[in-house]
Amino acid sequence: MLKNKQKIVVMGLGYIGLPTASMLATKGHQVVGVDINEAAVNTINSGKIHIVEPDLDILVRSAVNSGNLRASLVPEEADTFILAVVPTPFKATDSNPKAPDISYIDAATRAIAPFLKAGDLIILESTSPVGTTERIASIINELRLDLYDSTPNTQNASPVYIAHCPERVLPGHIIRELVDNDRIIGGIDKASAQKARDLYKTFCNGNIFLTDSKTAEMAKLVENSFRDVNIAFANELSMICDRLGINVWELIELANKHPRVNILQPGPGVGGHCIAVDPWFIVAAAPEEAKLIRVAREVNDHKPHWLLNRVKAKADRFKNPVIGCLGLAFKANIDDLRESPAMEITRELIGSGLGRVMACEPNANHSFDEFSLYPLEQVMREADILLVLVDHDEFKEIDRELLKEKVLIDTRGVWR
Repeated sequence: MLKNKQKIVVMGLGYIGLPTASMLATKGHQVVGVDINEAAVNTINSGKIHIVEPDLDILVRSAVNSGNLRASLVPEEADTFILAVVPTPFKATDSNPKAPDISYIDAATRAIAPFLKAGDLIILESTSPVGTTERIASIINELRLDLYDSTPNTQNASPVYIAHCPERVLPGHIIRELVDNDRIIGGIDKASAQKARDLYKTFCNGNIFLTDSKTAEMAKLVENSFRDVNIAFANELSMICDRLGINVWELIELANKHPRVNILQPGPGVGGHCIAVDPWFIVAAAPEEAKLIRVAREVNDHKPHWLLNRVKAKADRFKNPVIGCLGLAFKANIDDLRESPAMEITRELIGSGLGRVMACEPNANHSFDEFSLYPLEQVMREADILLVLVDHDEFKEIDRELLKEKVLIDTRGVWR
């Protein structure tokens, strides 16, 4: 039996919030997951899931059946409040078209403010610009002066504990990595970091490192920017190799034989809610200094447009080509479409009038209705041009005999 079990409100029941809420519930905490999506709330309360993630269905069913997890449209009083991957999109300003928009985090903070009491813990898991955790403290101070007034001998201290603990999990492996990955926790003060650590220790086997909130925020941005810069190198190589008539997959495989070289794989761009977004937060914070990070982001943002030009060149061979777009998710074997270059490319092709576009996404959520999706067998039968955008397992298993009469554009090296 878990000692010191808490009541926990998790704001957001998406790809991170739902696994986190379920994990905490299976460890004995009483968890209320909050989401504005009524259909998702009803689905979870029935012990089912609304997203694709291996083993998550088992975890959620166990958590709900235990009575420790329920979903709700509104928050309520608790001991701990976790803001779990609330969106942090962009907003255009006069000086920056990619300025971070933290209005969703502000809204989540304001939503929980009426339910706070002295001694509660607030944890921000959403990847955020540097200073966001301190902003949460300022909003609480603004809205709940009664908490501050009732806290003795703490003129400059917060009556609630506030920390940032960025998620560091890989879609497709979230359940395992929630438990096994090391975590960074940054508090607005040392006591906040320690209190958050005590909660994560109830389900994390990885090491937990404490720091201040701004360093923790920057650490997550740096991790994803490092990946983005290295992917940009691979994507730039792919474009250079295309011009020079070199097989980029073979080139990278040979270069990686060097003991100190590890080039990543190119693709149609970079997607997901982290790597495609987080570097811009650093650029916004230090625009004069973040030169390499900016250029890498621009290279990766350009890759879909370069690829579209390749498809158009191939399509010119046909009168009315049928273009099969294989994959819409931002990475293999998941249904997550956030910031997906495959989605961007498919949308552009549909709107271009080049020909008939047949999109295939084996992991598509049943609620997807932006445009028509087709079974893989039909796409393989009818398409003149096959454009591989995501390396789903289903595409790797295609009989190579079916490819002989097709024009192939393989952005993921599935058929190399």
